[in-house]
Amino acid sequence: MDVVTALQRQATACEDLGSPMYAELLRLLVDDYEVGGVTVEVLADYEDRSFGEAVALRLLGAVHGLVLSGTVPELAAFYPSVGGSWDPVLGWEAFEQVLRSRLGEVRSLLTQPPQTNEVGRSGALYGGLLRLVETLPLPVRLFEIGASAGLNLRADRYRYVADGTSYGPEDSPVVFDPAWSGPVPSVDLRIAERVGCDIAPVNPLTDDGALTLTSYVWPDMVDRLERLRGALVVARDVPADVRREDAVSFLRALELSEGHVTVVWHSIMWQYLRRPDRSAIEQRLEELGAQATPAAPLAHLSLEPHAVITHERGQDGWEYRIDLQTWPGGHKRSLGTASPHGQELLWNPS
Repeated sequence: MDVVTALQRQATACEDLGSPMYAELLRLLVDDYEVGGVTVEVLADYEDRSFGEAVALRLLGAVHGLVLSGTVPELAAFYPSVGGSWDPVLGWEAFEQVLRSRLGEVRSLLTQPPQTNEVGRSGALYGGLLRLVETLPLPVRLFEIGASAGLNLRADRYRYVADGTSYGPEDSPVVFDPAWSGPVPSVDLRIAERVGCDIAPVNPLTDDGALTLTSYVWPDMVDRLERLRGALVVARDVPADVRREDAVSFLRALELSEGHVTVVWHSIMWQYLRRPDRSAIEQRLEELGAQATPAAPLAHLSLEPHAVITHERGQDGWEYRIDLQTWPGGHKRSLGTASPHGQELLWNPS
């Protein structure tokens, strides 16, 4: 996919997901690129990257990080995340100037894949765990691949309100209201372990880590920023072990545990894996599944995109589906759907 198409596609996604600022900014970047502006120099060597490599989000996150660090006050005036107000004319002029004056710094930041660690996806994990524990009432060992900063490993420490029922701690600084639609049981969820892996983990307890995570949240989406800031508070009180390791190696070392249900979880990260790695992960899950017993079960829980295929139009968009597979037996079912950021969560009937 060429860079212009990737920028345009991301602009549409930002518009659909509730960030008119980024949608407009990306279209301005397209215009600038097509007339040979500074964007051409910024994105040199990135012309033919796949959409899954998220070059557009890398660029936007790099500049947002500069804004959050306080080093580009002339642009900060247009970013709602730091109290500014977006203006497509003056804002673009300031953005373009930052690209010119910070070209080397921005290009160096493009090498880092986005580390969004979207807290909104915790609802899919938490609700999925409740559905799982309803049928397998055991303490949970939670293992996340592509965990980033491990914020979703603390999903049970956030509060979810739906259909007059509240789940999770009443005093949590992270609140989803409404959290979802559809049936979710109220059961005793006990998480015995919280372990994750990432090829470039972020430490949420440091200032640099918090800035990195915030930089990838779209600056005009206030709810997402509030959830992230609340999750950073929770992270200080709830330990989680996130290791610098690739997913394949991480799962090859994983073993089941008597008296626990071992859960492998991931969300919107499958696209970043090479096909051989996906196959290796699936093979390892099958190997572990073959070892599972009623006293030491295994579960694979995920929120990932699936192509929607129609007879009339072929592929017709994407559906972000919450899937659960359990062993022994390998039974797989779809629990529900959500938006890419975890909102608009709709659970299927049990």
